[in-house]
Amino acid sequence: MPLPVQPADVPWPTKAWPQGDLPSTLDRAGFDALLAQAFEGEDVGATHALALFQGGRLIFERYGEGFGPQATYPSWSKAKSITQALVGLLVGDGKLDIHAPAGAPEWSAPDDPRAAITLDQLLRMSSGLKFIEDYVPGHTSDVIEMLGASRGDVAGYAAGQPLEHAPGSFWSYASGTTNIIARLAGQAAGGDLKSFMWERLFTPLGMQSPIPKFDAAGTFIGSSYCFATAQDFARFGLLYLRGGVWEGRQLLPAGWVDYARTPTFQQPGVVEGRYGAHWWLDGAGPGSFSANGYDGQYTVLIPDLDLILVRHGATPLDKKDALKAWVGQMVQCFR
Repeated sequence: MPLPVQPADVPWPTKAWPQGDLPSTLDRAGFDALLAQAFEGEDVGATHALALFQGGRLIFERYGEGFGPQATYPSWSKAKSITQALVGLLVGDGKLDIHAPAGAPEWSAPDDPRAAITLDQLLRMSSGLKFIEDYVPGHTSDVIEMLGASRGDVAGYAAGQPLEHAPGSFWSYASGTTNIIARLAGQAAGGDLKSFMWERLFTPLGMQSPIPKFDAAGTFIGSSYCFATAQDFARFGLLYLRGGVWEGRQLLPAGWVDYARTPTFQQPGVVEGRYGAHWWLDGAGPGSFSANGYDGQYTVLIPDLDLILVRHGATPLDKKDALKAWVGQMVQCFR
């Protein structure tokens, strides 16, 4: 599906979001019912922020009690898509090659089969490394261990896991994978990924609120931790909805967004949903793609409607499917 371009009469939101109106074709009754469900009911958990953007304009925002436009919200796994953007910038600089072996020091032995893992396989969650992504207290969980007791070196924890499958043969969503990537990105950026992300990504977009978190080893915890306002998460989303272009300049390498939304091989039986390269696919209908985070954090891009939906809140695991359905229904109101 082609990506929409910025309308010629709409300024880029580098300084402030241009304001717009909800479309006259909106299913207003359905829209209002979904707002009530999100902010007044319990079906999808607590909604802290909802912001909608169409045609490059902010057309609606609402915040829960105690929250507002200036509040910074947790990314959780939305940070994975930010990590993918940083890799793209470094690929464009010629400092990373997604098809080359990733080269983690934990895999340096001549006979280590993990040495064959490529950056592309890491971005597609297809490294084959063992990693248990479980958020239920009391369950065996590599992600909780990595972000908790082993947070001093998140990449080292993840890269130290054994192979369970041949690289590229098995899809398995794993937060540890992203932290291996983030360490590689930091090395490629000369050891100062924080300065790199501000100079090359956040500042050009006009994002002033991001708070990325780093572990004791200096690695960006790209799996989980980059706080920002809802409007700044939407700026990042607009960069991808515009194919990596910002203010007429190709910020991300040409084709990098298409790479992000190219489907990854997934073995039969996967229930999590279609996946690209550190972006989820089709969650709000065919052609949509999104950055999704634990507890119901979403930046959803719908190219054929030129629409961005940003939602933040606290949604328990047992209401996760209800929230996914709610997002789809909200987008349907615009059709």
